[in-house]
Amino acid sequence: MADPKGFLNHGREVAKSRPVEERVRDWNEVYVPGSLLPIISKQASRCMDCGIPFCHNGCPLGNLIPEWNDYAYREDWSAAQERLHATNNFPEFTGRLCPAPCESACVLGINQPPVTIKNVEVSIIDKAWETGDVAPQIPERLSGKTVAVVGSGPAGLAAAQQLTRAGHTVAVYERADRVGGLLRYGIPEFKMEKRHINRRIEQMRAEGTRFRTGVEIGRDLKATDLKKRYDAVVLAVGATTARDLPVPGRELRGIHQAMEYLPLANKVQEGDFVAPPITAEGKHVVVIGGGDTGADCVGTAHRQGAASVTQLEIMPRPGEDRAPHQPWPTFPMLYKVTSAHEEGGERVYSVSTTHFEGDEDGNVQWLHLVEVEFVEGKLTQKPGTERKIPAQLVTLAMGFTGTDRENGLVEQFGLDLDERGNIARDADFQTNVPGVFVAGDAGRGQSLIVWAIAEGRSAARGVDRFLTGASELPAPIRPTDRALTV
Repeated sequence: MADPKGFLNHGREVAKSRPVEERVRDWNEVYVPGSLLPIISKQASRCMDCGIPFCHNGCPLGNLIPEWNDYAYREDWSAAQERLHATNNFPEFTGRLCPAPCESACVLGINQPPVTIKNVEVSIIDKAWETGDVAPQIPERLSGKTVAVVGSGPAGLAAAQQLTRAGHTVAVYERADRVGGLLRYGIPEFKMEKRHINRRIEQMRAEGTRFRTGVEIGRDLKATDLKKRYDAVVLAVGATTARDLPVPGRELRGIHQAMEYLPLANKVQEGDFVAPPITAEGKHVVVIGGGDTGADCVGTAHRQGAASVTQLEIMPRPGEDRAPHQPWPTFPMLYKVTSAHEEGGERVYSVSTTHFEGDEDGNVQWLHLVEVEFVEGKLTQKPGTERKIPAQLVTLAMGFTGTDRENGLVEQFGLDLDERGNIARDADFQTNVPGVFVAGDAGRGQSLIVWAIAEGRSAARGVDRFLTGASELPAPIRPTDRALTV
């Protein structure tokens, strides 16, 4: 363990953010570069000799958190990154984007602020890249088996890297023009700069993984043809069918799904556009949906120069502390202030959109809403609370309902779906079609990045067993696992 008295001697310190007035003028990550390393050894020392590390179970990857905390405390960065990579292919992604269910399960968190696990994690991996400790792991021998991975988000990349390292020849198919899935085009630059993806892709290329961008399976290449070409297929296509808002006025111009709006801002940073085709500049912006995707829209609108930003959420505002039905060590629903919310805007809870109102040219101008409350377990409108707010750009960030069915991939493979509309799979992540596996949101439903990586690693083991009869690859989860994040 680290310092036995660390949690008594040191309070919780987190990464320092750049001033709001500075960071909203650029797209760089919001944190002060280099601000973590001077404090990280002290923070790692707060990890207790708790006997049963509940953080392991709180993390879907089963990260060896006490071990790399101890190495970070001792500033043995090489050993720390080895322990970190033992369970997580991409800690620089999770260290920036994961909501850290491990911290909710930290034993210290019972009566004190928990260990800054996420900050320690990202410090270790950033130091490893800086010192050259992250190197390609080229397999000693090839199996002669071929695998196609469809989708290059975190689940697809994790599966591909594990299978390549197991000696299989892996090709990743991505329908977008660049590799990364939602990491590339769904996550704004200010939350994770895309250089982190680029250097991982270069590592994977050096290991032998091949990438095919601009190819949509089901349209550009038939699923049946893909299956004939490869010994196994992993579907990591995500849950990209966005939940819509079927109210009067939805057809007005200026109302967009979040995943229509966010990727264009990222494409500007990639150099594809001088200015985004959909912009918040000078407009009253309304974001419908109170989750992380909604917050991403808020932060993006600030940087584009919105006149005002309002975020709407149909549910009541969460509490500051754990509710009785969400006891430690479960992952609680708490009121969260993200970096985007620090930058301004208004958040309105317990409201529902009734309709949109436009101008004579068909552009949205107003959003009409009403307050709602739970009555006998049902959300009910409160009479007399109707009002309208200005809305010249509306983004819908209300979550996703399942895998894209329009490209024909599901039908061409002949895949079964489960009761939730996700692609069904067995304990090895294999679908009803032999040799076809599914990982990530496509089989699980919309979830966290850490679950996606865990699913990719577990599916890789299933594929390896299918191809060779046995596997030494780790499988952190089963398809039915929910761990402590319910």
